[in-house]
Amino acid sequence: MPRSFRDAPEPLEDAAGFLSRFGRRLDAFWQRVTEGIEIQVLWTQFVAEARASYSLYEREVDWEAMARESRGRRILKTASALFWAMIMKLSPARRVFLLIALFLGVLALTSAQVAKPEKGGVVVGLPSNFTWVLLALGGLLFLLALELADRVTMKRDLEIAREIQRWLVPEVPPTVPGVDIAFATRPANTVGGDYYDAFLRDIGPSDPPLSRLLLVVADVAGKSVPAALLMATFQASLRALATARTPLSELVTGINRYACEHSLGGRRFTTAFFAELDPATRALTYIGAGHNAPILRRASGAFERLEAGSLPLGIESGTCYECGTTTLANGDLLVAFTDGVIEAVNAKDEDYGEPRLLDVLKRAPLESAQATLKRVMNDVEAFVGPTRQHDDITCLILRATS
Repeated sequence: MPRSFRDAPEPLEDAAGFLSRFGRRLDAFWQRVTEGIEIQVLWTQFVAEARASYSLYEREVDWEAMARESRGRRILKTASALFWAMIMKLSPARRVFLLIALFLGVLALTSAQVAKPEKGGVVVGLPSNFTWVLLALGGLLFLLALELADRVTMKRDLEIAREIQRWLVPEVPPTVPGVDIAFATRPANTVGGDYYDAFLRDIGPSDPPLSRLLLVVADVAGKSVPAALLMATFQASLRALATARTPLSELVTGINRYACEHSLGGRRFTTAFFAELDPATRALTYIGAGHNAPILRRASGAFERLEAGSLPLGIESGTCYECGTTTLANGDLLVAFTDGVIEAVNAKDEDYGEPRLLDVLKRAPLESAQATLKRVMNDVEAFVGPTRQHDDITCLILRATS
């Protein structure tokens, strides 16, 4: 046998090598597309995003009118209503472009003919059909490219806004003897309307300076960019007014006056909780402005609610805010949160609720504020799973230490 034939690779070796190379390329392609995320996680993310998108469109459907229709007509009218709810989200030019692409797709389907070989075996209608299909797919892909370009541009702007918003809240809690603080926030969208802060402010001339620890948790009505802009104005007014050596009640009254001037007649109000702690005596003065009453878990295990206060900020400029007072002891735990915590929903549309939060705090051992905060946030996350949330989630925890 000639040498050239003996050295030639076996067909099975060629096939095995090809399959191996193809498998590696396919795996690399899949890893690039999925970013290494498991299929189960991808599916849960897709389901969550699909539900969120559907909820966006179904709000514009008159379901009461649909209920009066027969089953067949109800299905057709519902599909039509959802289609128009979707297409009206596009610009007028893109609506026309989408309709043209869909028309070409329908034309391709309706013009399909049964294959009838003529002389020479040529299939009738194939070139024409294929052309319409290509035009329809090309049009849809071009429209998708336009929408993706808008989305990328908007996402870049929102990421910048998110970075700016992060600058407005503290990255790390202040160092205060006898106090351990932790906080966390998870916006429902790229930017949110929740706010938290913790800083020392001077309240009178002395040597050394007489200071108090100011704690704030706030929730601007609304979501996304409008709420984020109002949150920024709230932070600016708080920081500016906090420099004045005034009691907590006057500070909140001043913020309320400012909020009323920028609340669009009360439509853009803000709920908030303010607390001022004297590190020396651990006396706590607090005011609730229409906010969820924080939870105070005593070292003994008893629970108290800090409920003193009045209307949300931005409703009435002449509102008088009542102060509440209490004193913290070693091991006491103060938990302030926004309604996004207890109103977090799971796939069954069930609220997380205060009972679950109280149960987590009841079972929490004597640990750092950060550990308790992680315990709460993990429990909320485990409850909601992949379900997309409709509100921001923010929690601030303070523990009195020795």
